[in-house]
Amino acid sequence: MVLLRLSPMALSRSRFALSPLAETLGSMIVLGKPCPDPSVAHWHGRHHAAFRRTLDADPFANGLVRLFGSTKWLPEFVAIPPSGGMRTALADELEKVARVPDEEVRAGLEKSVAHSWQRHDLSWLDEHERGHGQGWGARTANLLRSVWQAHISPDWPHRRALLERDVTYRAGLLAAYGWPRALERMSRRSAWVGADAIQFGNRPGPDRIVGDEGMLFVPVSVASGTWLCATPSGQYAQVYPARGFATTSRHPGSNRALDRLLGTGRATILRALEHPATTSELATHLDQSLGTIGGHLAVLRDADLVVGTRVGRRVVYRRTETGDLLAEGHPGTTRDSR
Repeated sequence: MVLLRLSPMALSRSRFALSPLAETLGSMIVLGKPCPDPSVAHWHGRHHAAFRRTLDADPFANGLVRLFGSTKWLPEFVAIPPSGGMRTALADELEKVARVPDEEVRAGLEKSVAHSWQRHDLSWLDEHERGHGQGWGARTANLLRSVWQAHISPDWPHRRALLERDVTYRAGLLAAYGWPRALERMSRRSAWVGADAIQFGNRPGPDRIVGDEGMLFVPVSVASGTWLCATPSGQYAQVYPARGFATTSRHPGSNRALDRLLGTGRATILRALEHPATTSELATHLDQSLGTIGGHLAVLRDADLVVGTRVGRRVVYRRTETGDLLAEGHPGTTRDSR
Protein backbone atom coordinates (compact mmCIF):
# COMPACT_ATOMS: atom_id res chain seq x y z
CA MET A 1 0.00 0.00 0.00
CA VAL A 2 1.10 3.58 -0.68
CA LEU A 3 1.93 5.65 2.39
CA LEU A 4 2.23 9.44 2.40
CA ARG A 5 4.85 10.34 4.99
CA LEU A 6 4.54 13.71 6.74
CA SER A 7 7.27 15.41 8.74
CA PRO A 8 6.24 17.38 11.86
CA MET A 9 6.54 20.56 9.76
CA ALA A 10 4.39 19.11 6.97
CA LEU A 11 1.81 17.96 9.48
CA SER A 12 1.58 21.39 11.11
CA ARG A 13 1.11 23.09 7.72
CA SER A 14 -1.45 20.68 6.27
CA ARG A 15 -4.77 22.34 5.57
CA PHE A 16 -8.02 22.28 3.60
CA ALA A 17 -8.54 23.89 0.19
CA LEU A 18 -11.14 24.16 -2.55
CA SER A 19 -10.54 23.35 -6.21
CA PRO A 20 -13.03 24.31 -8.94
CA LEU A 21 -10.92 22.11 -11.25
CA ALA A 22 -11.44 19.05 -9.03
CA GLU A 23 -15.16 19.89 -8.77
CA THR A 24 -15.36 20.11 -12.56
CA LEU A 25 -13.39 16.92 -13.11
CA GLY A 26 -15.52 14.96 -10.66
CA SER A 27 -18.74 16.35 -12.13
CA MET A 28 -17.60 15.52 -15.65
CA ILE A 29 -16.96 11.92 -14.63
CA VAL A 30 -20.42 11.67 -13.04
CA LEU A 31 -22.14 13.24 -16.06
CA GLY A 32 -20.46 10.72 -18.36
CA LYS A 33 -22.22 7.82 -16.63
CA PRO A 34 -25.88 6.81 -16.87
CA CYS A 35 -26.41 5.79 -13.24
CA PRO A 36 -25.56 8.65 -10.86
CA ASP A 37 -25.55 8.71 -7.10
CA PRO A 38 -29.10 9.46 -5.87
CA SER A 39 -27.87 12.65 -4.19
CA VAL A 40 -27.11 14.22 -7.60
CA ALA A 41 -29.85 12.52 -9.63
CA HIS A 42 -31.84 15.74 -10.19
CA TRP A 43 -28.79 17.69 -11.40
CA HIS A 44 -27.68 14.74 -13.54
CA GLY A 45 -31.11 14.48 -15.13
CA ARG A 46 -31.06 18.17 -16.14
CA HIS A 47 -27.59 18.07 -17.68
CA HIS A 48 -26.82 14.56 -18.88
CA ALA A 49 -28.44 14.76 -22.32
CA ALA A 50 -26.71 18.03 -23.24
CA PHE A 51 -23.39 16.70 -22.02
CA ARG A 52 -23.79 13.55 -24.12
CA ARG A 53 -24.42 15.69 -27.19
CA THR A 54 -21.15 17.49 -26.51
CA LEU A 55 -19.28 14.20 -26.30
CA ASP A 56 -20.93 12.78 -29.42
CA ALA A 57 -19.78 15.83 -31.38
CA ASP A 58 -16.17 15.74 -30.14
CA PRO A 59 -14.21 12.45 -30.28
CA PHE A 60 -11.40 13.98 -28.20
CA ALA A 61 -13.82 14.90 -25.38
CA ASN A 62 -15.56 11.53 -25.65
CA GLY A 63 -12.31 9.59 -25.39
CA LEU A 64 -11.08 11.68 -22.48
CA VAL A 65 -14.29 11.39 -20.43
CA ARG A 66 -14.63 7.67 -21.10
CA LEU A 67 -11.06 7.06 -19.91
CA PHE A 68 -11.33 9.30 -16.83
CA GLY A 69 -14.51 7.51 -15.80
CA SER A 70 -13.00 4.02 -15.97
CA THR A 71 -9.52 4.25 -14.50
CA LYS A 72 -7.92 4.06 -11.08
CA TRP A 73 -5.32 6.64 -12.09
CA LEU A 74 -6.22 10.17 -13.12
CA PRO A 75 -3.26 11.66 -15.01
CA GLU A 76 -1.07 14.25 -13.34
CA PHE A 77 -1.83 16.95 -15.89
CA VAL A 78 -5.41 17.26 -14.56
CA ALA A 79 -4.81 16.03 -10.98
CA ILE A 80 -3.20 19.28 -9.83
CA PRO A 81 -3.04 20.46 -6.18
CA PRO A 82 -4.89 23.78 -5.84
CA SER A 83 -2.62 26.75 -5.16
CA GLY A 84 -5.12 29.30 -3.85
CA GLY A 85 -6.32 27.67 -0.65
CA MET A 86 -10.05 28.17 -0.08
CA ARG A 87 -10.09 30.85 -2.82
CA THR A 88 -8.54 28.91 -5.67
CA ALA A 89 -9.71 30.23 -9.05
CA LEU A 90 -10.59 27.92 -11.92
CA ALA A 91 -8.80 30.17 -14.44
CA ASP A 92 -5.49 29.71 -12.61
CA GLU A 93 -5.91 25.95 -12.52
CA LEU A 94 -6.87 25.68 -16.19
CA GLU A 95 -3.89 27.79 -17.18
CA LYS A 96 -1.64 25.08 -15.72
CA VAL A 97 -3.52 22.36 -17.60
CA ALA A 98 -3.29 24.25 -20.90
CA ARG A 99 0.51 24.61 -20.59
CA VAL A 100 1.23 20.88 -20.28
CA PRO A 101 3.23 19.62 -23.31
CA ASP A 102 1.68 16.96 -25.55
CA GLU A 103 4.29 14.35 -24.57
CA GLU A 104 3.34 14.71 -20.88
CA VAL A 105 -0.36 14.48 -21.72
CA ARG A 106 0.19 11.29 -23.70
CA ALA A 107 2.35 9.76 -20.95
CA GLY A 108 -0.34 10.50 -18.37
CA LEU A 109 -3.12 9.08 -20.51
CA GLU A 110 -1.11 5.93 -21.22
CA LYS A 111 -0.73 5.40 -17.47
CA SER A 112 -4.49 5.88 -17.04
CA VAL A 113 -5.11 3.26 -19.75
CA ALA A 114 -2.79 0.84 -17.91
CA HIS A 115 -4.85 1.30 -14.72
CA SER A 116 -8.27 1.10 -16.39
CA TRP A 117 -10.76 -1.73 -15.91
CA GLN A 118 -11.98 -1.23 -19.50
CA ARG A 119 -10.26 -1.60 -22.86
CA HIS A 120 -8.98 1.67 -24.30
CA ASP A 121 -6.75 2.88 -27.06
CA LEU A 122 -5.59 6.43 -27.66
CA SER A 123 -6.14 6.51 -31.41
CA TRP A 124 -8.53 9.43 -30.92
CA LEU A 125 -5.58 11.59 -29.92
CA ASP A 126 -3.88 11.46 -33.30
CA GLU A 127 -6.83 10.71 -35.56
CA HIS A 128 -8.83 13.75 -34.53
CA GLU A 129 -6.14 16.30 -33.67
CA ARG A 130 -4.39 16.75 -37.01
CA GLY A 131 -4.61 20.38 -38.07
CA HIS A 132 -6.56 21.40 -34.96
CA GLY A 133 -3.92 23.98 -33.99
CA GLN A 134 -4.06 23.32 -30.24
CA GLY A 135 -2.12 21.05 -27.94
CA TRP A 136 -3.87 18.35 -25.96
CA GLY A 137 -3.44 20.24 -22.70
CA ALA A 138 -5.17 23.30 -24.16
CA ARG A 139 -7.99 21.15 -25.58
CA THR A 140 -8.47 19.51 -22.18
CA ALA A 141 -8.57 22.91 -20.48
CA ASN A 142 -11.19 24.10 -23.00
CA LEU A 143 -13.34 21.05 -22.33
CA LEU A 144 -13.15 21.54 -18.57
CA ARG A 145 -13.97 25.23 -18.96
CA SER A 146 -17.04 24.46 -21.07
CA VAL A 147 -18.25 21.84 -18.56
CA TRP A 148 -17.86 24.37 -15.76
CA GLN A 149 -19.76 27.08 -17.61
CA ALA A 150 -22.61 24.87 -18.81
CA HIS A 151 -23.13 22.46 -15.94
CA ILE A 152 -21.50 23.69 -12.70
CA SER A 153 -21.22 27.48 -12.55
CA PRO A 154 -24.97 28.11 -11.99
CA ASP A 155 -24.89 25.80 -8.96
CA TRP A 156 -21.45 26.84 -7.67
CA PRO A 157 -22.60 29.18 -4.83
CA HIS A 158 -24.70 26.35 -3.38
CA ARG A 159 -21.99 23.76 -3.95
CA ARG A 160 -19.34 26.00 -2.44
CA ALA A 161 -21.45 26.48 0.69
CA LEU A 162 -21.73 22.70 1.08
CA LEU A 163 -17.98 22.25 0.64
CA GLU A 164 -17.23 24.99 3.17
CA ARG A 165 -19.58 23.27 5.57
CA ASP A 166 -17.61 20.04 5.24
CA VAL A 167 -14.38 21.95 5.90
CA THR A 168 -15.94 23.60 8.95
CA TYR A 169 -16.95 20.22 10.30
CA ARG A 170 -13.53 18.67 9.79
CA ALA A 171 -11.70 21.75 11.05
CA GLY A 172 -13.66 21.41 14.27
CA LEU A 173 -12.57 17.79 14.60
CA LEU A 174 -8.99 18.83 13.84
CA ALA A 175 -8.99 21.47 16.57
CA ALA A 176 -10.47 19.11 19.13
CA TYR A 177 -8.86 15.77 18.29
CA GLY A 178 -6.11 16.17 15.68
CA TRP A 179 -5.68 15.02 12.09
CA PRO A 180 -6.54 11.32 12.54
CA ARG A 181 -10.09 12.18 13.63
CA ALA A 182 -10.44 14.97 11.05
CA LEU A 183 -9.63 12.48 8.27
CA GLU A 184 -11.89 9.77 9.63
CA ARG A 185 -14.22 8.30 6.99
CA MET A 186 -12.91 10.72 4.38
CA SER A 187 -12.37 7.79 2.03
CA ARG A 188 -13.04 4.07 2.17
CA ARG A 189 -9.43 3.35 1.24
CA SER A 190 -7.57 6.08 3.13
CA ALA A 191 -6.56 5.88 6.77
CA TRP A 192 -4.12 7.37 9.24
CA VAL A 193 -1.24 4.99 9.96
CA GLY A 194 0.93 5.47 13.02
CA ALA A 195 1.93 9.01 13.95
CA ASP A 196 3.12 10.39 10.64
CA ALA A 197 1.61 8.65 7.63
CA ILE A 198 -1.60 8.43 5.61
CA GLN A 199 -2.48 5.27 3.75
CA PHE A 200 -3.78 6.15 0.32
CA GLY A 201 -5.46 3.31 -1.54
CA ASN A 202 -4.68 -0.37 -1.24
CA ARG A 203 -2.38 -0.87 -4.23
CA PRO A 204 1.30 -1.62 -3.57
CA GLY A 205 3.80 1.14 -4.14
CA PRO A 206 6.68 3.06 -2.60
CA ASP A 207 6.13 5.54 0.22
CA ARG A 208 5.91 9.20 -0.78
CA ILE A 209 7.32 12.11 1.21
CA VAL A 210 5.08 15.15 1.63
CA GLY A 211 7.02 18.42 1.38
CA ASP A 212 7.29 20.90 4.24
CA GLU A 213 4.42 22.98 2.82
CA GLY A 214 2.10 20.21 3.99
CA MET A 215 -0.79 18.20 2.61
CA LEU A 216 -3.98 19.64 1.14
CA PHE A 217 -7.40 18.06 1.63
CA VAL A 218 -9.92 19.05 -1.04
CA PRO A 219 -13.65 18.21 -0.82
CA VAL A 220 -15.87 17.87 -3.89
CA SER A 221 -19.65 17.74 -3.88
CA VAL A 222 -20.06 14.72 -6.17
CA ALA A 223 -19.32 11.15 -5.12
CA SER A 224 -16.97 10.40 -7.99
CA GLY A 225 -14.29 8.73 -5.92
CA THR A 226 -11.07 9.85 -4.28
CA TRP A 227 -7.88 10.76 -6.06
CA LEU A 228 -4.43 12.03 -5.26
CA CYS A 229 -2.95 15.16 -6.81
CA ALA A 230 0.80 15.66 -6.85
CA THR A 231 3.58 17.89 -8.14
CA PRO A 232 7.21 16.92 -8.83
CA SER A 233 8.27 19.10 -5.88
CA GLY A 234 6.41 16.87 -3.42
CA GLN A 235 3.18 18.79 -2.89
CA TYR A 236 0.17 16.51 -2.47
CA ALA A 237 -3.58 16.98 -2.25
CA GLN A 238 -6.23 14.39 -1.52
CA VAL A 239 -9.57 14.98 -3.23
CA TYR A 240 -12.48 13.37 -1.40
CA PRO A 241 -16.31 13.40 -1.53
CA ALA A 242 -17.75 15.81 1.02
CA ARG A 243 -20.10 14.41 3.59
CA GLY A 244 -23.77 14.25 2.56
CA PHE A 245 -26.11 17.04 3.54
CA ALA A 246 -29.54 15.44 3.66
CA THR A 247 -32.28 17.60 5.11
CA THR A 248 -34.78 14.78 5.45
CA SER A 249 -34.66 11.86 7.80
CA ARG A 250 -34.81 8.25 6.79
CA HIS A 251 -37.91 7.86 8.95
CA PRO A 252 -40.94 9.46 7.19
CA GLY A 253 -43.23 8.98 10.17
CA SER A 254 -40.88 10.80 12.51
CA ASN A 255 -40.55 13.58 9.89
CA ARG A 256 -44.26 14.38 10.11
CA ALA A 257 -44.32 14.08 13.90
CA LEU A 258 -41.26 16.30 14.25
CA ASP A 259 -42.81 18.94 11.99
CA ARG A 260 -45.97 19.00 14.11
CA LEU A 261 -43.97 19.16 17.34
CA LEU A 262 -41.44 21.83 16.43
CA GLY A 263 -42.84 23.49 13.35
CA THR A 264 -41.56 22.83 9.84
CA GLY A 265 -38.78 25.44 9.96
CA ARG A 266 -37.21 24.31 13.21
CA ALA A 267 -37.64 20.64 12.34
CA THR A 268 -35.86 21.19 9.02
CA ILE A 269 -32.93 22.88 10.78
CA LEU A 270 -32.69 20.12 13.37
CA ARG A 271 -32.57 17.49 10.63
CA ALA A 272 -30.03 19.53 8.66
CA LEU A 273 -27.77 19.56 11.72
CA GLU A 274 -27.11 15.87 11.22
CA HIS A 275 -23.82 17.49 10.19
CA PRO A 276 -22.64 20.52 12.23
CA ALA A 277 -22.90 23.90 10.50
CA THR A 278 -22.72 27.64 11.05
CA THR A 279 -25.71 29.96 10.80
CA SER A 280 -24.61 31.25 7.38
CA GLU A 281 -24.05 27.71 6.06
CA LEU A 282 -27.54 26.70 7.16
CA ALA A 283 -29.01 29.85 5.60
CA THR A 284 -27.35 29.10 2.26
CA HIS A 285 -28.19 25.41 2.34
CA LEU A 286 -31.85 25.93 3.27
CA ASP A 287 -32.31 29.17 1.26
CA GLN A 288 -33.50 31.15 4.28
CA SER A 289 -32.43 34.46 5.81
CA LEU A 290 -29.82 34.67 8.56
CA GLY A 291 -32.46 36.18 10.86
CA THR A 292 -34.86 33.30 10.33
CA ILE A 293 -32.16 30.70 10.94
CA GLY A 294 -30.87 32.57 13.99
CA GLY A 295 -34.34 32.78 15.52
CA HIS A 296 -35.00 29.08 15.05
CA LEU A 297 -31.57 28.18 16.44
CA ALA A 298 -32.23 30.27 19.57
CA VAL A 299 -35.40 28.30 20.28
CA LEU A 300 -33.70 24.96 19.60
CA ARG A 301 -30.79 25.97 21.83
CA ASP A 302 -33.12 26.99 24.68
CA ALA A 303 -34.80 23.59 24.36
CA ASP A 304 -31.37 21.87 24.69
CA LEU A 305 -31.71 20.35 21.22
CA VAL A 306 -28.66 22.10 19.73
CA VAL A 307 -25.49 23.66 21.08
CA GLY A 308 -23.02 26.10 19.55
CA THR A 309 -19.24 25.78 19.76
CA ARG A 310 -16.80 28.49 18.70
CA VAL A 311 -14.22 27.32 16.12
CA GLY A 312 -11.95 30.25 15.30
CA ARG A 313 -14.26 33.10 14.27
CA ARG A 314 -17.20 30.83 13.58
CA VAL A 315 -19.86 29.39 15.84
CA VAL A 316 -20.63 25.84 14.70
CA TYR A 317 -23.98 24.38 15.78
CA ARG A 318 -24.54 20.68 16.37
CA ARG A 319 -27.32 18.59 17.81
CA THR A 320 -27.23 17.46 21.41
CA GLU A 321 -27.93 13.87 22.30
CA THR A 322 -31.56 14.82 22.89
CA GLY A 323 -31.64 16.53 19.50
CA ASP A 324 -30.18 13.42 17.87
CA LEU A 325 -32.81 11.15 19.36
CA LEU A 326 -35.64 13.50 18.45
CA ALA A 327 -34.47 14.06 14.89
CA GLU A 328 -33.70 10.43 14.12
CA GLY A 329 -36.88 9.14 15.70
CA HIS A 330 -35.29 6.14 17.39
CA PRO A 331 -32.94 5.42 20.32
CA GLY A 332 -29.26 5.58 19.56
CA THR A 333 -25.91 6.72 20.80
CA THR A 334 -24.28 10.08 20.44
CA ARG A 335 -21.92 10.31 17.47
CA ASP A 336 -18.34 9.94 18.58
CA SER A 337 -17.31 12.61 16.06
CA ARG A 338 -18.97 15.26 18.15
